Amino acid sequence: MDDLQVPPGPGLPRGLTVPARELDEQFSHASGPGGQGVNTTDSRVQLSLDLATTTALSDAQRARALVSLANRLSGTTITINAAEHRSQLRNRTTARLRLAALLREALAPPPAVRRPTRPTRGSQQRRLASKRRRAETKRDRQRPGLD
Repeated sequence: MDDLQVPPGPGLPRGLTVPARELDEQFSHASGPGGQGVNTTDSRVQLSLDLATTTALSDAQRARALVSLANRLSGTTITINAAEHRSQLRNRTTARLRLAALLREALAPPPAVRRPTRPTRGSQQRRLASKRRRAETKRDRQRPGLD
């Protein structure tokens, strides 16, 4: 098993490499396609990474990952299951890609806070003029009064 490479992205300018020894892979019977062979091969992959003990993350990255992935964690461990393919190798690749994408997304900095702006005088005047035109159009549709 090779190290997990997380490509560069926001918050990860040089990417990230998770050592293979920190990844825990377990294999089991998968459900779904595969015919009779599905009962004899362990094609489902369960890939786990303990965020609290990994050496790949700095303290700041670890804190950000623990907060942003909190709903996916079991303790401090993130677990990915892959059983879409018949082949164990393809499921391993899928699980690794998913874990890399999750880490990349979790380590991205939060979006900048939007400062509310006030509408310009011109935009307010255009809005009111448009409302007046619309009201006038509706008024013109009414049946003339008996005044």
